[in-house]
Amino acid sequence: MLPLSSEIPLAVGIRQGVDWRLAVCVATAGNYLGACTTFLLARAAAARFRADSRPRARHAAALLRRFGAPALLLSWVPLIGDIIVVLAGAAGISFARFSFWTIPGKAARYLGVAWLASR
Repeated sequence: MLPLSSEIPLAVGIRQGVDWRLAVCVATAGNYLGACTTFLLARAAAARFRADSRPRARHAAALLRRFGAPALLLSWVPLIGDIIVVLAGAAGISFARFSFWTIPGKAARYLGVAWLASR
């Protein structure tokens, strides 16, 4: 699988008349499932993971330490979002808390894209 931007197909679909609610739900679910994969892999590899080796990783680790699980609302942000998910998995945050904070963050991203595409 190739990592591709999901915003463009979402915007194109909405511009072509696809129901925005369905499109946002599908995009959010797909992005959330990808984050789940990252979270669970990080949890499995936690004993070998060293997060503080790169500046972006240090920034994401600081966010997670400062704000805890609510930092996952930023899991959609390019460059640091995936690192926050990895750190949450490695830190042992419960899957329920991970989901509680990640889903609204991902959904907000796609709601914003849908709103912009519909204008």
